[in-house]
Amino acid sequence: MNRRDLLKALAAAPLLSHAGGLLAAPATNAKLLFVFLRGGYDANNLLVPIGSDFYYASRPNIAIAKPGADNGALALNADWALHPALRDTIYPMFTGGEAAFIPFAGTTDLTRSHFETQDSIELGQELGGRRDFRSGFLNRLAQSLNSGKHAISFTDQLPLIFQGGVQVPNMGLRSVGKSGIDARQSQLIAAMYKGTPLQQPVSAGFAVREDVTKELTGEMQAANRNAISTKGFELEAQRIARLMKDKYNLGFVDVGGWDTHVGQGGANGYLAGRFDELGRGLAAFSQEMGSEWRNTVVVVVSEFGRTFRENGNRGTDHGHGSVFWVLGGGIKGKQVAGEQVAMSQATLFQNRDMPVLNEYRAVLGGLLRRTFGLTPAQLDHVFAGVKPVELGLV
Repeated sequence: MNRRDLLKALAAAPLLSHAGGLLAAPATNAKLLFVFLRGGYDANNLLVPIGSDFYYASRPNIAIAKPGADNGALALNADWALHPALRDTIYPMFTGGEAAFIPFAGTTDLTRSHFETQDSIELGQELGGRRDFRSGFLNRLAQSLNSGKHAISFTDQLPLIFQGGVQVPNMGLRSVGKSGIDARQSQLIAAMYKGTPLQQPVSAGFAVREDVTKELTGEMQAANRNAISTKGFELEAQRIARLMKDKYNLGFVDVGGWDTHVGQGGANGYLAGRFDELGRGLAAFSQEMGSEWRNTVVVVVSEFGRTFRENGNRGTDHGHGSVFWVLGGGIKGKQVAGEQVAMSQATLFQNRDMPVLNEYRAVLGGLLRRTFGLTPAQLDHVFAGVKPVELGLV
């Protein structure tokens, strides 16, 4: 193996510190899985404002019918209903008190740029100030909890949200059984860095890869006998749960494919299929967590929502306000929480979007403070200068 091949192979291995305690039990029972829907999903067809005639006038082709109609929305209260694709997954969790939604949520970033707004959320830093792109808010949370060794990103590359002073491993679970590094190459790479400052993190990176692979190989082989369980996010969510329930208390995963400019569909179609797959995955995660589900909070966000009116291509364009999801076995669910207004033309933001009334740092700050019992100083380290909003969900 030449030097170039060694460096390529090394890049495929996760690096982290604190290897000695990698698989020890986390210091706190609370667990958080942060799910990022990249692409800006259409929150107005997820959480349907059934009391708004303006919604149905704005979406003649893609609106979700009112509850009681054929394939209609699933009523949550007098004002809101859920997309019917989630009838067998998230809706039972909501009625059972294990799911809640926060409409009018998001960042005050007005660029409507996928990349800039995703960065804004992952950094968790106040807009208008100097940005530190080496400090994501989940990394700062791991620092505050002194639990970097119990944090993991289920991604091929370490996302911005987990970058910072604590080194966090990342592992793309879709390809966990297809390692590009064999045992001989691992030994060569380890020998290359022996006696250098990188010896420990390199060894720890291989330890993570080996442990995760051993943990999941049997499960993967079993799942491959059943085509249904091998599809998309559902299988990945089961893998995540297998690791988080015993080893990690902070996790991150992202799911793409939400930029629906053309032909997004209504009760059926492309977006409905995405909701169905996501819902099945989150339900599978909750089931696989077993008794640890009562200690777990799942937060689902996207960089922004989409235009309230459909466009000429029966899709929607980049918007502003969105809907956050909060799931967990111990939350106070069955709520549509946070500040709200009736949706009409007069309440649109810039005459096009759902407004942001529940700023994401304040909302997440309140959730994290309650979930992990953060002190004011710890919370300020995660979200500097934030005034947390308590929504009564945790």
